[in-house]
Amino acid sequence: MNDAPAFRAGGEGNGRPYRRKLIEVDLPLARINEMAATEMTGRSHRGHPATVHTWWARRPLAACRAVIFASMVDDPGEWPEAFPTPGEQRAERERLHGIIGRLADWKQVFGGDSSLIDEARREIARSLARGRGDAEPETPGEVLRYLGGQTIYDPFCGRGSIPVEVQRLGMRAVGSDLNPVAVLITKALIELPSRIRGRRPANPDSAGMETGAGGDGAHSPAAWSGGAGLAADIRWYGEWMRRQARERIGRLYPRAVLSKSGQAEVGVWLWARTVPCPNPACGIEMPLTNTFRLSDKRGSERWIRPDAAGGCVSFTVQDHDGGVPARGSVDGNRATCVACGSATDLGYVRAQARAGLLGERMTAMDVAAGSGRLFLSPGAGHERAAREAEPAWRPEQKMPSTAHLVSGRGYGISHWHQLFTERQLSALTTLVDLLAEVRALVAEHDAAAPPPPAGHARDGEYAGIVATYLALAISKTAERCSSFCRWRSDTNAPVEVFDKQAIPMIWDFAETNPFIAGGVWQNQITSVAAAAGRFPAEANAGEAHQADAATTIHAEAGPVIVTDPPYYDNISYAELSDFFYVWLRPALRDVWPDLFGTLLAPIREEMIAAPRFENPRERFEELLGRTLRLIHGRSSRDFPSSVFYAYKQQQEVRGDRTSTGWETMLSALVSAGFQIVGTWPMDTENRSRAGAIGTNSLASSVVLVCRPRPDGAPAATRQEFLARLDEAMPEALGRLTREAHIAPADLAQAAIGPGMEVYSSYSRVETLEGDPVPVREALGAINRAVERFQSGEMGALDPQSRFCLNWLRQHGFEAGPYGAAQSYARAMDVEVEAMDPRLLTAARNRVRLRAPGEYGPGAAAPPEDMTAWEGCFRMAWHIGADEGGGERGAARVKAALDGAVAERALTLARNLYRHYDERGDSGSAVRWNALVSAWPAIEAAEREIARGEQPRLGLGP
Repeated sequence: MNDAPAFRAGGEGNGRPYRRKLIEVDLPLARINEMAATEMTGRSHRGHPATVHTWWARRPLAACRAVIFASMVDDPGEWPEAFPTPGEQRAERERLHGIIGRLADWKQVFGGDSSLIDEARREIARSLARGRGDAEPETPGEVLRYLGGQTIYDPFCGRGSIPVEVQRLGMRAVGSDLNPVAVLITKALIELPSRIRGRRPANPDSAGMETGAGGDGAHSPAAWSGGAGLAADIRWYGEWMRRQARERIGRLYPRAVLSKSGQAEVGVWLWARTVPCPNPACGIEMPLTNTFRLSDKRGSERWIRPDAAGGCVSFTVQDHDGGVPARGSVDGNRATCVACGSATDLGYVRAQARAGLLGERMTAMDVAAGSGRLFLSPGAGHERAAREAEPAWRPEQKMPSTAHLVSGRGYGISHWHQLFTERQLSALTTLVDLLAEVRALVAEHDAAAPPPPAGHARDGEYAGIVATYLALAISKTAERCSSFCRWRSDTNAPVEVFDKQAIPMIWDFAETNPFIAGGVWQNQITSVAAAAGRFPAEANAGEAHQADAATTIHAEAGPVIVTDPPYYDNISYAELSDFFYVWLRPALRDVWPDLFGTLLAPIREEMIAAPRFENPRERFEELLGRTLRLIHGRSSRDFPSSVFYAYKQQQEVRGDRTSTGWETMLSALVSAGFQIVGTWPMDTENRSRAGAIGTNSLASSVVLVCRPRPDGAPAATRQEFLARLDEAMPEALGRLTREAHIAPADLAQAAIGPGMEVYSSYSRVETLEGDPVPVREALGAINRAVERFQSGEMGALDPQSRFCLNWLRQHGFEAGPYGAAQSYARAMDVEVEAMDPRLLTAARNRVRLRAPGEYGPGAAAPPEDMTAWEGCFRMAWHIGADEGGGERGAARVKAALDGAVAERALTLARNLYRHYDERGDSGSAVRWNALVSAWPAIEAAEREIARGEQPRLGLGP
C-alpha cells in the first residue's frame, strides 16, 4: 500500500533488513470482503469451527486466513532479482491475490481438497526460506515441519478464529485469553485435536471397524483420520446421554394427542409470562405478550386467541384472526389486561415480578406430525407436566449488576438459574450429571480397546477430552433451552438467547423439547461432531492458555502477532460468558480445574471500559497501552503485527472529528513504539451479495498493520510532518482508489494507513513550542488531505461531466432555469445546446439532468462516444437494478469506453458518493459505493467477455 522508501519503518530483523509483506502493499480487498460477508450469512455451515460454541464479535475465518497469509508472504517488490520490472511484480502480486481469493472461499477451503492449503503453506514456506537463506522445503510433510518453527500468537484469542487459521496454514498457533470459556473453546479447536488425531473411537460399536466416519456421519474407505474417531464418539456418547435423559425425565415431555392420527412429539411449547391484573375487580393472571401472531408463513398463518372466562385466561390456536387482539398485551411501556382492558405501565409489572409474582402460561404447541408441523392449542396435562419438574440442583451464582446487559434484573431476576424454567433446569442438570457417567463409560470402553498410537490421549485423558466436547454441546443447549428464547413468527422457529450481545427481557418465549429425535440436543451433538470431524489430519499442535494479556505473553521471543483486542465497552465478555460458565463449571471442573476453579469468570482484570470500574476510560487505556508495550517488546522484527479493530458504524472519521475509539487505539499503538504501515477495512457483517455491494455503511473492522518503530527515529515539527504528509498522500490515495479499489465509504479509514505511517515514523511530532501534536490532530490533517485529493480528481473530468456534477449539486434531477445552466456550462467551456442529449433535456427554458432510471432497460446499447457521466450512470444501473445485468452488464458498458474515460467514470462514482454522503442521503450514496466496490468484478467480467468465456458464478447474467 505504502511503498515510498522514505516512509518505511526501516530497521532490521535478526541482523537483516526486513522485507515488506504483501499485507503492507496490497490486498484483494473486494474479494476478501465478499467472501467474509458470505461466510457470515449463516452460522451453521456444517463443520465450521464456529459451530463448536457461541462467542461474540467473532471475525470471519475468511478475513483471518487472508490476513495471516498476507502477513507471512513477501511482496514481490522485495525481490527485484526475481521480479525486476513493475509489470512482473504486478503480475506476481495478482497471482498471490488469486491464492488469497481462493483461500477466502469457504467452499474451496473446506471442500475436502487439500491442494489449496498445501499451495498456501508452500508459498509461506518459500518466503520464510528465501528470507532466511534456507533451502525451500519440497514435500507437504517437509513444508509442514518447516512451518512448525514459526509461531503466530493471539493474546486475545476469544473463540479462536485467528489461532485455528494459523494452524490451518501450517504454523504453530498459540492463543491466550483471560476468559476461561474462550480458552476452552480455543483448546477444543487447536490443542485437543493433536491429542486425538487419527485415533480410533472408544465406543463399542466401532470395534472391528476398519473404516472411519467423517464429520457428517457417513463412512468412508479411509482409516480413522483427523478427528473422525472423536466425532464418532461424540455422536455415540451424546446419543447415549439422550436415551438416558429420556428414561429419567421423559415424563416431563408428554406427547400431543392428535384428533385423527394418534400422538406426536411436541417440538416447542410457547409460553407467555403473567402478573396479576392491577384491577381488583378482575384479578386474573394477566398474560404478557408482544404479539398474538403465531405464524406469518404464507398459507400457514396462525393466531393465538386469548379467552377470559371464569377468572382465568385460556388460549386457542386458530387459522384466522377473528377475535384476536390486533396488538400484543405489551406495547411499548404499557401492559393491558386481555380480560378487563385495564392498562398499566411496566413499573407495575416490575414491582409484581420483584415480589415473586411473575408466572407463565402456555399459549400454543408446535407439533411434529408426519412430514409436516401443526400448531395446537395447549393440551390437557402439558402445562401440568412442565410444573411437575423438580431439578436436583441449580446453578446458584448471581448475575452481574449491569442492568443493560441482562434487562431481566429489573424484574427480580438476579441469579442465572432464573433464566430457565424448572423443566429446562431439569433437562440441563440431568445432562451435566450424565457427563460424569459418560467419562467413566468412555474410560471403561477405552481400556478394553486396542491401545492408541504413542503420543495420543489414553484412558482417562481421552474420556476427559470426549467430555469436553459434550460439555460444549450442553452449554450450547442451554442457549437454546432458556425462557429467554423468543419465537419468530416469520420463520416459525425459536431464536437462541444471544441473538444480540445482551439478554433483553422478553414476554412470550419458546421452550424447545431437547430430547426428541432431531431436537436441540441431537442438533448440538451433530454440529460439535461435524466440527470435530473437520479437524485437519495434518497440522502442527497448538496451545491455548488462560492469561491476562497486560501481564503475560505465552510465546517465546519473536512471535508474529495477529490479534483482535476488546474495544472499550462494546461487549462485556466476562458477564455474558457467565451464562455458559455456570453450566461448564460443574461439567468440567474435574477435567479442567485451573480453568473452572472460581465461581464465575474473572471479571476484575477484564480489559473493558465498564461502569463497574473507577475511571473506566483511563483504566482501559492504561491496560491497552501496557498490553501493546508488552507485545512490542516480544513481537517479531521480521514480520508486521496485525490488529483487528472493530468499531461502531457511527464512529466515522470525517473532517476534524474522530471517534474516541480510533484515537485511543492509534495513540496506544504509537505510544507503544509501533509504526502503523497500513489500514485495511474489512467487511465482517452478514450481508447478501446485493447488500454487500450496495451498502453505504462502513466496514465493520479495520486491520491495523504495524511494525516496531526503529530505534533512533527522529522527531519532527508539525510543519515537517504536514509537508511529508502532503508529499505522500496523493500517491498513496491514488493507489488505494485505483489499484486497491477501496469503497468510498471506507476510504477515510483506509487513508489512515499511509497518513499514520508518516506520523508514526517519528519518535515525536511537536509544535514550535515543543508541545506534542496528538493523534487527533494528525487524523484531522489526514482527513483534509483526503478531501483535497477528492476535489483535485474532478479536474480530470471532461467538461460535460463536470457540468453535470455541478448542476446535480444545485438542482439534483429537477428542472432548473436555462440561463443558469448556460452560465454553468460556459464556465466549463461548453454550451448547453452542444451538450449530449443523452445527459440532459432542455425544453421551455428549463434544463433537467436525465435521472438514473433513464439509463436503464429502455436505453440504447452503449455508444462509443459516451462521456464519463453517461458511462458511470449506465454501469451503476446494471449494478443496482434488479433487472440489470450485474457486473457483466456493467462490463459491456465499460468495454465501450475509452480507457481514460473509464477511469474518469470511476472517479466520478467516488465523487457522486461523496456528494450524497455529505448530504446525508445514504439511499442515493449506496448506488455509487456499490459501483466502486464492484469495479474489480466488472474488470474481470470485461476480460471474460473479451475472451468469449461464459460468466463465472457471481459475475451477473
